[in-house]
Parts: sequence; structure tokens; C-alpha cells
Amino acid sequence: MTLRFSVLASGSTGNAFYIESDQEKILVDAGLSGKQMDRLFSEVNVDPSTLSGILVTHEHSDHIKGLGIMARKYNLPIYANERTWNAMENSIGKLTIDQKFHFQMEETKTFGDMDIESFGVSHDAAEPMFYVFHHQGKKVALVTDLGYVSERIKKTVEGADAYIFEANHDVGMLRMGRYPWNVKRRILGDSGHVSNEDCGLALADIIGNETKRIYLAHLSKDNNMKDLARMSVHSVLEERGIKLDLMDTDPNQPTTMYEVS
Repeated sequence: MTLRFSVLASGSTGNAFYIESDQEKILVDAGLSGKQMDRLFSEVNVDPSTLSGILVTHEHSDHIKGLGIMARKYNLPIYANERTWNAMENSIGKLTIDQKFHFQMEETKTFGDMDIESFGVSHDAAEPMFYVFHHQGKKVALVTDLGYVSERIKKTVEGADAYIFEANHDVGMLRMGRYPWNVKRRILGDSGHVSNEDCGLALADIIGNETKRIYLAHLSKDNNMKDLARMSVHSVLEERGIKLDLMDTDPNQPTTMYEVS
């Protein structure tokens, strides 16, 4: 058997990603309320009490809002790097010592039949990092919340079977939008978020023959639209002769469980 996953929620209001193998069930981030997290899990027919653990990418509230609640309710272990633990500890409430685990940046940990590799990204958080999931020669890469895609990151995530990749904003919409300039500057900066066009350019460099599916993730509610993101990324890929289906993600609805084959 192989990897199966669902992007439970993705966007500037809340993020959660679920991936499973035969032996393991992993949640990455719990950025919605406990009640919403339960609803999302029920929609993909997964019982949260069967999770192996929760991995954390960084301490922003759209990634940890329901983290403490989920961990306490289902007695789940949480994995994060040391600086992220320090930054989020006050926001997630009390946990027992046997629920707190370290997963350092640029480390690979084995969870049953799955190897999970962490890599650092440039984002305005304590020590943000994302993950690549390996299982029986299959590879799934989760890449959001970064200001730019470095050569090091491209090397780590290249040739994946599936990508969940940030297409946060349309630059024109952001520049013309209602955000104050300091916020616009943060989003456009090196520790902000990847635009539709930059998403397309990065994907064009890393897609391999194995790549079957791409999910466009973490779309801004104010500065992007699903159709626009799809169109922008598609046109960049098409210019380079790459034809692949681009899938939407949603801040409130999980994607259908996808099996990596």
C-alpha cells in the first residue's frame, strides 16, 4: 500500500494537512478550532484518536489554533523544533511532558513505515520548517509559508509524486488591495509568502516525471482567487511545456483523499 493524504484546510485563516500510510496517521498543523478540526476529520472518515501524532511547521495562529485542544482531547504527541516550542508554548495551553517531542530542522525521523524529512523555510516565524514524506519510493512535499523558494529547498523537494505548494497571492491584487503598506511589504518580502507566478516558476524547476498532482495552497482570502491562481501557475508551466492538473484547496473544506500511486 502507499501514501494517502488530504489537505484538510488551507488558506490565511487556517491550515491542516493529513497524511497516512498503512501503519501511520500524521497530522501537520491544527490551525482551526478543535470543533472545526473534528468536522474536517469526519468529512474524510478519519478518527482523530487514531493519529500517530501532530507535526508543527511554525507558531502562527493559522497553524496552531486547535493544536493544544486536539493534543489534550486525543492524548496525542506533538513534534516541533525547539525554537517553535518556545514561541508557541504560551498559546497552546498545558500539555504533559510525554506529549512534547523535538523534531529539529533538516532532520529525518522515521514514523513506522514512513520517513519524514524536515527543511527550513524563509518566513517571519521563530524557526519555520516544512516536511517531505517518504514511503516505499513515493514522495509527497508540503511547501507553504515561505518568502522565496531557495535552491536548497528545490533540491530537497524535487521530483515528488505530489506537491502541496503555496500560491498565496496575485502581486497586482496585493499591490492594489486594502492592506497597509507595511503588511504588503512583509508579504512581498523574502520572509513573506510566495506569489502565483513564483509558485509556477519554482514548480517548473522541481517537477519530475513522477509528479502526478499539484495542490495550490495557502491562498490569500483578500489577494487571490482559486481561478486566478490556477490560471497563473498553469500559464507559467505551459510556457515550459509542462502539462499537469492543478488542484484547489480550501480554508473550510478538505480535499478528497488522494492515493499516491
